[in-house]
Amino acid sequence: MEDKLRKVFRCIFDKDYRFNVLSNFGFFNSMEDEEYLKRKYKSIMHKELDLDNPKSFNEKLQWLKINDHNPEYTIMVDKYEAKKYVASIIGEEYIVPTVAIYNNFEEIDLSKLPDRFVMKCTHDSGGIVICKDKSTYNKKYAKQKIKNRLKNNYYYMGREWPYKNVKPRIIIENYMEDKSQPDILDYKFFCFNGKVEYLYVSAGSHSKEQCLQFFDREYNLVDCKRNDYMAFTELPARPKNFNKMIEFAELLSKGIEHVRIDFYEINGKLYFSEFTFYTGSGFIPFEKDEWDIKLGNLINVQNVKLKNKMGDE
Repeated sequence: MEDKLRKVFRCIFDKDYRFNVLSNFGFFNSMEDEEYLKRKYKSIMHKELDLDNPKSFNEKLQWLKINDHNPEYTIMVDKYEAKKYVASIIGEEYIVPTVAIYNNFEEIDLSKLPDRFVMKCTHDSGGIVICKDKSTYNKKYAKQKIKNRLKNNYYYMGREWPYKNVKPRIIIENYMEDKSQPDILDYKFFCFNGKVEYLYVSAGSHSKEQCLQFFDREYNLVDCKRNDYMAFTELPARPKNFNKMIEFAELLSKGIEHVRIDFYEINGKLYFSEFTFYTGSGFIPFEKDEWDIKLGNLINVQNVKLKNKMGDE
């Protein structure tokens, strides 16, 4: 009760916090992208967003949201369509198997699903339900979560343009488990114009204890840190398929000014995870501002401006 009252008072007296809360409920969906992002950036980062001369990584991600609208990105962020897209480039064997695809929750026949599975929305980030045992599966919870997610257009949350026209569907995947460790590790490669420069490894994405560490492309630890993640108590070893991950990430990111390519390594086998165009939606709380600038220097907005000009001619 005390925590709720504190939030209410903060909404009344803190306009930045109030904007951020109300935006999550769709109050500003009709606002133009540029104005929305400037206000959202101020509410979260507590600084002004410079879209005329962006310098930091976070600023340039906001700039890319507004200025880099390749229609192919919509396919790449669709969790169902992306699998076919990636399979056509690197091969079907690197894709997590799909059990089924549905347009709505009522179509799902639980009896036809395996005992363990993962349920995701194709059009957003976070719309996921993990079933490790159908005998304990909470259908009511899953139905409420997925149906609520299907109603929302994820684009409006952070104005991440590629999500704007993704068809909301439900995808069921095999539940993947690595017998050598309690949690599957995510290997997330930051690609700039087709070249991997850095990556981070994360664990616990579906738990309260989320760990993350940044590495360079040679898998050397770097001092880039985020304030919203803990460090690993024991650094994850270089994955067996690391070189293949680099190769595939650079192949999949060719011709794109910036995108993050994510992979899993499960029981020694490499799997594609997803494309991410705006890590943290461009609101990353770096521990050191110098990394916000250092990563920002790797994005050349002039390349995007040139492509846009050529496309207009």
